[in-house]
Amino acid sequence: MRDEATPIIDTSITDDSQRLAFIDGMSRVATSVTLVTTDGPAGRFGLTVSSMASVTADPPTLLVCVNRRNPMDAAIRSNGVFAVNALRADQRWVAETFAGRPRKGNPYDFQSGSWRLENTGAPLLIGAVAWFDCVLIAAHHVGTHTIAIGRVVGTGVEAGTPLIYGRRSFGELVQLPTSSPTSQELPDPVWDEPDW
Repeated sequence: MRDEATPIIDTSITDDSQRLAFIDGMSRVATSVTLVTTDGPAGRFGLTVSSMASVTADPPTLLVCVNRRNPMDAAIRSNGVFAVNALRADQRWVAETFAGRPRKGNPYDFQSGSWRLENTGAPLLIGAVAWFDCVLIAAHHVGTHTIAIGRVVGTGVEAGTPLIYGRRSFGELVQLPTSSPTSQELPDPVWDEPDW
């Protein structure tokens, strides 16, 4: 594994209004909701993240972004393994638990789900629409976050609709008609309320 730090960036060149505009713009980009887990000598950790992406299929590789202040960052780098669990639409409560904001119970509590282990020993959530078991191959520090790149050594899928997040709220996919629909045939927008 390679761990590279970027040079210190002078944040004074980014004014507050540009930063706030960026955050608002990114809140409007819908993403899948994933639960990243790890287990090993540094301990068992889980964290809800929306910054997950495929890197390449040859060989299967993906990335996740984790805030460097979160203990998950050091745990992934120390354990050398992690799993990405793509949550099902009815698993919002799991997302909230591992985001540190459970409606009931304790934050980051693995009792909030049922788990299994595959190749790396990182916990895989039973019922997730997809899971990816990964070995860490690189970690890059960029600003406040670490980009953890993992070689996928196991993948699984289950039935269900993925949980998505956009405009600061959870939602699920609605399939649009394949023909040119009239306005009466379109489903109601999921995020039609202002988010102020």
